[in-house]
Amino acid sequence: MNINIITLFPEIFEALNYGLLGQAIDRADIKINIFNLRESKINKHGQVDDKPYGGGEGMVLMAEPLEKSLQDIPIDQLGRVINLSPQGKLLNQKKAKELSFLKNITIISGRYEGIDERFLSQYVDEEISIGDFILSGGEFAALALIDSFSRFIPNVIGNKKSVEEDSFSKGMLKGAVYSRPEIFNSERVPDELLSGNHALIKEWKDNQSLIRTYRRRPDLINNIKLTKKQKKLLEELTSKDIL
Repeated sequence: MNINIITLFPEIFEALNYGLLGQAIDRADIKINIFNLRESKINKHGQVDDKPYGGGEGMVLMAEPLEKSLQDIPIDQLGRVINLSPQGKLLNQKKAKELSFLKNITIISGRYEGIDERFLSQYVDEEISIGDFILSGGEFAALALIDSFSRFIPNVIGNKKSVEEDSFSKGMLKGAVYSRPEIFNSERVPDELLSGNHALIKEWKDNQSLIRTYRRRPDLINNIKLTKKQKKLLEELTSKDIL
């Protein structure tokens, strides 16, 4: 995948050079192209923002520098243009997977009080939010977005099954996980995980995933088509006041 990023702070994206993403970049499975918005300034003062018409707090990123920066990207490498904004649709696992199939993506990392609406209406294909909260800049949201969809790109994660078992991949949260030692502060690893019985282990993991989702994100249950067995388990645990 070819990822273009328009930003006022290119240094923030050095974080992409570490871990599995960094390895994917080294292998050229992912190519990151950074475009410094300040290089598209409109005057000798380096101006890329101005006060909003009609008054209001803060500054607004101007349309012209953003347009100039966008035009620096070869048209055949532009792809889908995405702006990170609290006004966008919430990012989820389904959207991340959808984006991973694209060959080219261009990400706008906004700052200050927002971006001139004319640039958004003329050039941006989609606005995405990573949550109902405010960050000091779109760069941090862009990092989260890139990391989320990169996991689905072939070869980025060595173990494909690991991605398939992630939280939200099947609509539910992932259950608890354990490692050595078998006993930690008097608490034992569940017997099912030590049994060596693969069918029993899978059943335990599936049940724990369902239980954890019900307890921590009951809103997700409404979007899942539960099997008769899962419905029965929830009914039994609810009736016993275990959940």
